[in-house]
This record gives sequence, C-alpha cells and structure tokens, in this order.
Amino acid sequence: MADPQPSQDQVEELYQPKDAITAAIKATGVTGAAGAFVSTIQNTLVRHNAGAWGAITRFGGTTALFAAMGGAYEFTKNASANLREKDDAYNPAVGGFFAGTLMGLRFRSPALILGYGTGLSALLFAFSFTGGTLYGYQKDPTVDEVSRKEYMRKNRRRPIEQTVNELGESAHVHAPGYEQRRAQRIKEAYGIDVPTHGASTS
Repeated sequence: MADPQPSQDQVEELYQPKDAITAAIKATGVTGAAGAFVSTIQNTLVRHNAGAWGAITRFGGTTALFAAMGGAYEFTKNASANLREKDDAYNPAVGGFFAGTLMGLRFRSPALILGYGTGLSALLFAFSFTGGTLYGYQKDPTVDEVSRKEYMRKNRRRPIEQTVNELGESAHVHAPGYEQRRAQRIKEAYGIDVPTHGASTS
C-alpha cells in the first residue's frame, strides 16, 4: 500500500536545512570588508609613520574581529536551526552569543566575554522576535497589501452624511440629491425652474 501524500500545510511546515558553511563564508567576507573600511577610517584618524599600511599593521585586528564575528554568527545561527529544525528567534540569539563572546575576548575578561555575548544575544533575539525590522513585527504575508490598505482607507473614511451635517451642504460638499434639492429651493424662493443634471429635455 502506497504511503499517503502529505498535505500542503505539512509540506510548508517541513524544515529546509541551511548550508551553514557557505553562509558563514559569505558573512565573513561581507563583515570582513566592513571591518577593513572601519580600519581604514581608524588609520586616517591617528598620526603615525606607517602610512596606508597602518590599516593592516596597526588596525588589522578590527578587520579580523569583524570577519570572525560575522562568520561565527552566521555559522552558529544556521547550525542551530539545522539541529533544532526550527527557524525562529532563538537561532539569531545563539549566533549573537557566540559573536558577542568574540567581541569580549579582546578584553580578556570572563565577565566581559559573558556580558558581550549575553547582551548581543538578547538584542538579536528581540530584533528577530519583533520581525527583523525597525518598524515592528512584519505584516502577515498571506494578506494582500493592496486589499489591506483599501480596507483601512474605507474603514477610516467618514460617511458623507456626517461631513454634510458638520460642514453644511454646498456645491463642493454635498450629499446625493443635492441638485434636486437646490432646484426646489430656487423654485420656492424665486419661482424659477432650474434644470437638473440628467433631466430630460423636450
């Protein structure tokens, strides 16, 4: 007897393993480049005789630290996801802890190593838990954004009757049937028949 086919929901819930090594190599390159940029800035702010080579000889540790932190974060984050088979906020927290400990190693203090690791872990956990953006939790991807905005626009739009009651009726702000009511008022006041829009002509 053939095995039953999994449902669409079960297929979507299956965890897809991540290539932790490739991701770590890419992250190391990106953060290493950022560290090299910071090292160059540090080199230009300090007076010495090393010239441009000072970015490597004097401040190369900054480049190495950035590269190591990026690689450690990305590798441990994806390795944690693969081991747990879950893609949630705890994985960035694990990666942040290892990256933070590398930052604390420069001070050679167990308290600072643990403190930097815990602090960066908590920061990345909160950032990931709130949706990974600076604007709060991400919107539901299953909801059409155009429909959502249209609903919000209609939901916040005030009825025309309420606007007319507050501002009064005029040629620019009026409720349906305004032309007929205006023609009726003119006829009652001056005895003049005013044709309305859409009226039939003989």
